[in-house]
Order: sequence, then structure tokens, then C-alpha cells
Amino acid sequence: MKVLVVGSGGREHAVVKKLAENPEIERIYCAPGNGGISVQATPVDIKAIDAEGMVAFAKKEGIDFAVVTPDDPLVLGMADAMEEAGIPAFGPSKKAAQIEGSKVFAKNLMKKYGIPTAKYEVFDDPGKVVEYIERENCFPAVIKADGLALGKGVVIAKNLEEAKEAVHSIMEDKIFGKSGNQVVVEEFLTGKEVSVLAFTDSHTVSPMVSSMDHKRAYDNDEGPNTGGMGTIAPSPYYTADVAKRCMEEIFLPTVEAMKKEGCPFKGCLYFGLILTEQGPKVIEYNCRFGDPETQVVLPLLKTDLFTIMRAVRDEHLSELDIQWSTGAAACVVLASGGYPKKYETGFPIEGLDEDGGHPGVIVYHAGTKKQDGKFLTAGGRVLGVTGLGDNLPQALEKAYDAVKEITFEKVHYRTDIGKK
Repeated sequence: MKVLVVGSGGREHAVVKKLAENPEIERIYCAPGNGGISVQATPVDIKAIDAEGMVAFAKKEGIDFAVVTPDDPLVLGMADAMEEAGIPAFGPSKKAAQIEGSKVFAKNLMKKYGIPTAKYEVFDDPGKVVEYIERENCFPAVIKADGLALGKGVVIAKNLEEAKEAVHSIMEDKIFGKSGNQVVVEEFLTGKEVSVLAFTDSHTVSPMVSSMDHKRAYDNDEGPNTGGMGTIAPSPYYTADVAKRCMEEIFLPTVEAMKKEGCPFKGCLYFGLILTEQGPKVIEYNCRFGDPETQVVLPLLKTDLFTIMRAVRDEHLSELDIQWSTGAAACVVLASGGYPKKYETGFPIEGLDEDGGHPGVIVYHAGTKKQDGKFLTAGGRVLGVTGLGDNLPQALEKAYDAVKEITFEKVHYRTDIGKK
């Protein structure tokens, strides 16, 4: 079997590593890939959003199965394009990917089908947004760009001045482009946040191990939002009782709602949840594996990933008994100094072996390139260092021990992943 994985980050590296465990797979290609991914997969110089180029390559190379992981190509319809070309693909259709591609679509879906979420209003006029926030006078206020924004399109404004600045940046300066044509203003919910990724073939929902992301750039959840600075799995707050409620009140109703709306979801559906005093509520949906959640969830998966992906695509998920390890995983992200704002790249990375790994942990490459046998920094988030253990303290200790031995100029990481 020849498999093509679309994408270039730490999530894709985690997917490639897991797929490589299947003996049926003879060769993995990753487009565009990165320095670390090139150890397990053949990198292909095609942009992740280039559906035409990606399909042409897949046809030319005789690809047997495509895995489309990032949000942009899914929202643009790359999984559909692969299927239309006769190449089986893992990933939702363009219509189903709206659940992440449009916050307005997602919020309206939840409202229509009674899926618990924060109260909200939708606006396409910046003046009316500010008027509404002034009138409500309820802070913090959550302001979200409607479309995709690299995981950074959410501002939690502590006061009116911050709210005005956010509205101006998103809707007038267009820092996220067309994604800011509309915004959603939500009530601020309090509680523990938890991420649950789930395999679904539009009929069966099979949740993965829960996880907890750390979005802010600096310790103590301070600084700007990032794509994620670290994760732990499982979340200690996601109990069996909470999981049961989520399945009954959120997971199954969401998948049923998507079918009723004529856009059945097949792939990995990500539920960003908050555990409030009134029960679990949805903060957001993603139409794909989370990053860096994938880097702690997939190492705990015992069942073969490729078998699951084919069952999802063929709508046979109910036939599988998916097994998970009982231990814990923790991932610490090593980022370029200045991320998520301005940062420099091209620095040599010390402390990695010739395969880009490090003893005792799994090193996932996100923003790296390989040059003259040496790994260099090539992005904002550079590496995800994942430790595994019987429990969370063990996993964290392993990850942080390795982090101290891996370094590059201006390296930045949080020292409090999993502390709370």
C-alpha cells in the first residue's frame, strides 16, 4: 500500500509515525512534510492547500489511500477531490468541514439541535459588535473570527478597550483575512477545558483518550493565544460520568445533526469542551485531529490507526473494538522565541539523534528542515517532546528531562504544562 499524508506539522508527524507501524503500508508520502517527517516518509513539495497538485501527484504515484489532516485543505474540499479521482481518503467532505470552517455554521447547528454551548450573537458590522458589547457590559467577552485563523482567531477581551481593539483587528484590519468578515460574540464560560477527539463514520462515534491543551504562550496561561504550547492525556477532569454525558448530550447529537443537515461527518471530529457547573458545553468543533493533542493521544492508541481510518472511510467503524493504553502522555512544545508573533528561523537544533529523536521520549517535528544531515528550525512551533508514563507525573518528568537536553538559539517553552 502507498499512503499520502497531507500536511507538514507535529500532528502529521504523529500520524505518519503511527501509520508506519502497519506492515501493509509499503511507502508513506507526506506533502509537504518537514525535516523530521522525512525520516519515516518521503516529503513531496506540494502545498497542503493545492488540491489539484495533490490529486495529480496521487494519481501519478498510484496512491492507495490519502489522509488529509489540516483544516485548510479539508475546508477547501481536498477529501472530496481525492474521492472524485478514485482515491479513498480519510477526512470529512467540504460540506462537513464547515463545522470548523464557519463558527457561525457551528453555533447555529448547536442552537437548532439543542447541543449545549455558550450564548452568542453573530455580526458582520464592526460598529454593531461594539454597540452590542457596550450594551451587554459583560466581561470577559469572547470574540471569534468566523473562519479559519490557525487556531488564533479567538480573543478573550477583559474590558471594552480590548474588545474594541479585537473587533478592529479582526473585522477592519483583517488580520485573519476573509475569516474576519463575520464574528461571533459569546458569553464567557468558566470551568475546566478538555479536548476530546473522536473517530466517526457518520453513524458510530468512538471517542479517543481525552486531553488538555495549553493555548497561551507563557506560563500561568499568560500571553497571546498560540496553536498550542503543550498537552496532557488523559484529562484528570474527564471522568466516566462526564464522558457518558458528553456522548449522550454532545457527541451523538452532533453527528446526528450533521446527517440531518445533509453533511454527514466522516473522519476525526474534535470536540473542544468546557466542564461548567451546568454540565459539559461545546466551546468549538474542529474537523480534524488537534495539534498538539494528537501528539499525546496517538501514542496511547493500541489499535492499528490505518485499520481505523479505512473503517471510518468505509463506514464500518462499529465492527472495531478500539483499544487504548491505560497510561498517560505529556507533550511540551519547543517554540521559536517570539512565537506566535515575530520570530527567527534557521538555527541548528542540538540534542537530537540522526533520526531527529531523543532517548526515552517521542520527538515530533513541527517546524524543522533537514540540511546537510542537520536539523534546523523552520517555523514557530519547532518540536513537540512527548513523554509516556504509568501516570501523568511520570510522563511530565520524562518530557521535561528531555526538553532540558534539546536546545536551539532563542528556544522558548512553557515550564508549567500539566501543573494545574
